[in-house]
This record gives sequence, C-alpha cells and structure tokens, in this order.
Amino acid sequence: MPAYVIVNIDVRDAVQYEDYKRLADRTVQTYGGQYLVRGGKVEVLEGSWEPRRIVVVEFPTAAQAKAWWSSPEYSHPKTLRQAISQTDMFIVEGA
Repeated sequence: MPAYVIVNIDVRDAVQYEDYKRLADRTVQTYGGQYLVRGGKVEVLEGSWEPRRIVVVEFPTAAQAKAWWSSPEYSHPKTLRQAISQTDMFIVEGA
C-alpha cells in the first residue's frame, strides 16, 4: 500500500532551502519516492489551518518512507532543513 509523507514547511532561509531541495531530491529517489506536490499555491477551504509550503511525497510503502526519513543519505539534508525552517511532517497510508 502506498504511503504519503505530507509536509508543511515555513521556510526561513530561501537560499539555503534551494540547496536542501536539491539534496533531498536525490535521497527521495533513492528510496523509491516521488514528489506529487512541491510547493504551489495553497487555498484553505475549511478550518483555521494556515499552511505555508506544502510538500507531498509518495513512497511505495510506509516502511520505505520511514527508511528514507531515518536514512544516512537524508541525515545531512534533514539537519539543514531543520536549521532553516519550521516543519510539520507525517506519514499517511492510502490507496
């Protein structure tokens, strides 16, 4: 069953975030993931959530998504992202 990593990112350093995107992209591909949403205009239809930058990455399974997140390859990009942004991230399984 596919799994989706859904991320809301408040970027604090746009220049370094471009470096993060380049580095993270390689690791996502290594673990079988593909970006479905990577930024773009967000419009809230209901509720009080105020998302900033939304990213959705599809992985073949939740196990592969977790393996990517905790991988040595993603360690450096993750540390960079955490230093330059505030991030909310979760995995959801779907059809």
